[in-house]
Amino acid sequence: MLTPERHRIILDVLAQNEVAKIQDFVDATSSSESTIRRDLSQLEEEGKLKRVHGGASLLLQKRSEPSYTEKSTKNHAEKERIAKYAASLIRNGDCIYLDAGTTTNKMIPYIGSMEVTVVTNGVMLLDALLEHNIESYLIGGLIKNKTKALIGSGALEGLRRYRFDKCFLGINGIHPDYGFTTPDPEEAAVKRLALQLSQSRFVLADDSKFNEITFAKISDIDKAIIITNKIEQDLLIEFKDKTNIKVVDTE
Repeated sequence: MLTPERHRIILDVLAQNEVAKIQDFVDATSSSESTIRRDLSQLEEEGKLKRVHGGASLLLQKRSEPSYTEKSTKNHAEKERIAKYAASLIRNGDCIYLDAGTTTNKMIPYIGSMEVTVVTNGVMLLDALLEHNIESYLIGGLIKNKTKALIGSGALEGLRRYRFDKCFLGINGIHPDYGFTTPDPEEAAVKRLALQLSQSRFVLADDSKFNEITFAKISDIDKAIIITNKIEQDLLIEFKDKTNIKVVDTE
């Protein structure tokens, strides 16, 4: 089969499924795994898809953003292990900022026995924080319906009152050249300020976020340590040249 025909079939598979494994492309094209990997690399360079661990996915629109509920249904095991490791970095007495995300939410049970102070812009984190009796502060601002995050001038004003030992942020896109990005400029501004106000900075992201670029830049990727699950080795090398990455085993 000629290369253009394989590429057409690969894109057709993605058009039907949004995300597919390498084996799906192997079966659809009757090609070797090494051939498919080369095809995926070429198609990614052409901006037609995005490689993810074990396969590929369609590119998202720059301002496309799933709801909090939609995010909470994806990549449970990866998020749980990332959250557990992130929580292990916290010490008694720390003042920390937890971003409004599904992975940061999963950190809360692991820090419930510690003496920490939490500041958050995440409305959806409140029940877990109260359940685990964690001293918590909620910043003000406009409640964003889709992600249940507090954003806007009120959120920025409230956040400026604090300084943090550590911050933990969720993210939508991580790219070696375009940095950390998120679809909403106002939410990006809150994340950016949290980074600036923290001594140690961590971004929690499963492998689906790598090489994704969304609308609003937060910062370059060297501004925070990335905690993630297992990703393709060639991607890992590319990103490790520009930032620190901790890969948490999810097997």
